[in-house]
Amino acid sequence: MDKKKMIDYLLDYGIIFVLAALVAVFSMTSDRFLSANTMFTILRQVSIVGIMSVGMTFVMLMGGIDLSVGSVGAVVCVVTAYFMVHGISPVPACVMSLAVAATAGLANGFCVNMFNIPPLIATMGVMMSLRGIAYLVTNGAPIYGIDKNFKYLSQGTFGTIPYPVILMAAIFVIAAFVLKKTRLGRYIYGVGGNEEASRLSGVKIKKVKYIAYAISSVLAGISGLLLLARTNSGQPSVGSGYEMDAITAVVLGGVSISGGKGNIWLVIVGVVIMGTLSTGMVMSNISDYVQQVIKGLVLIGSIAFAQFSQKIKEHHI
Repeated sequence: MDKKKMIDYLLDYGIIFVLAALVAVFSMTSDRFLSANTMFTILRQVSIVGIMSVGMTFVMLMGGIDLSVGSVGAVVCVVTAYFMVHGISPVPACVMSLAVAATAGLANGFCVNMFNIPPLIATMGVMMSLRGIAYLVTNGAPIYGIDKNFKYLSQGTFGTIPYPVILMAAIFVIAAFVLKKTRLGRYIYGVGGNEEASRLSGVKIKKVKYIAYAISSVLAGISGLLLLARTNSGQPSVGSGYEMDAITAVVLGGVSISGGKGNIWLVIVGVVIMGTLSTGMVMSNISDYVQQVIKGLVLIGSIAFAQFSQKIKEHHI
């Protein structure tokens, strides 16, 4: 391997070494960190943000961003709970709630496509509106009395593997196939890389954006279902701040904030790093306030590293 390829490899896959370093550090601070139970706990905890991160990857590869995912999860959580307590069985309740999530995604796409509102502002507006809807549905109070068996969606296991971990893995595999092997995936990378060139090539830019935002919201809705199963109640406040965790995980995974570049498999590593960092800090008795500071620094550092890596690659071309 020549010097250029080695440098590119280290820049592209250095995140794996970061994860290994974190594991090594936290294993020294806590004897329990390297246990199988801790590893499954981390994976279970990151499954919700992990699923949101897949949808965020679609949007960011296209050159956009979606700040509404946390609020979409909250709306799906409370709407599904509302349906259940009013006599609708879990499966139809989930399907209808995910349809609501898809509608929210189309609303994001509509604002971006039809009004040319920057994605940051458009999805922020939808985020605020959806959070308000979540509180209106519940009158500001949690909804209790959902189907007792629904909790197994989040709390059940297949052997020793938690169901949310299996679901997250399946979604990552499907997303990898879509992005690497389908026309839609090529269009998403193309729009993110050069929107004008994609338009001149005959790609229906607006349609691709609608689909990407709808995928992001539906996956956020699935995360909302897991939140409902985890808390066993419809909480209008759930999912707050999850959008930033998802963005951080995606950027850590090497997805360019300007679009067109990124590897879905490395996003998994970014997600696991976030979970490892959170769990390790909790086990090391680091306060919540310090954890927030560290997470913010991780986001800034990951974006700075991405920009630095791009400059190095351009220098070696």
